[in-house]
Amino acid sequence: MAMSTDRSPLLPWCSIPMGLLFAYSASIQLNDPDWYFWVPLYALASGVNLLQARSTARILNRVALLDLRLGVVLLLKVVVEAHLYGLAGFWSLDMRERAVREKIGCGLVVISMFLHIKASRASKETRKGKKERAARFAESGMAILAAVSFGLSVYFYMFVRQHMKF
Repeated sequence: MAMSTDRSPLLPWCSIPMGLLFAYSASIQLNDPDWYFWVPLYALASGVNLLQARSTARILNRVALLDLRLGVVLLLKVVVEAHLYGLAGFWSLDMRERAVREKIGCGLVVISMFLHIKASRASKETRKGKKERAARFAESGMAILAAVSFGLSVYFYMFVRQHMKF
């Protein structure tokens, strides 16, 4: 999405660290037994976030929609597996559990892609008030998402990583 002069640079500035976080997430999935699910999910999310500030291409919106759908499917997969095998409850936030980490990762991707799609559609709106509300929603949502994502990452690496269950 091209930046216009009347729009705040908040969305692109929050998308860059999210893109880097998703790139890192994709890289650490390579030793996972089901890496073929997670690497594409995080790599596509990384690409959408990193290219968001530079591109208005329709293809980027399609990739975001594809990754949103992939994220929802993988989120359902993780929730069903966790329930069937008794790994973690639906509302569990115990990041020592692999299923919880996967659930949180899918959730972050889904929210990020939703916000990018919302921002893209806001730029196409014809009604000024609706366009401004949608743009503010996407920008503030991405700022909150970036803050939560990095907060979770810091918490994970400082307090949880050494106690992980595989």
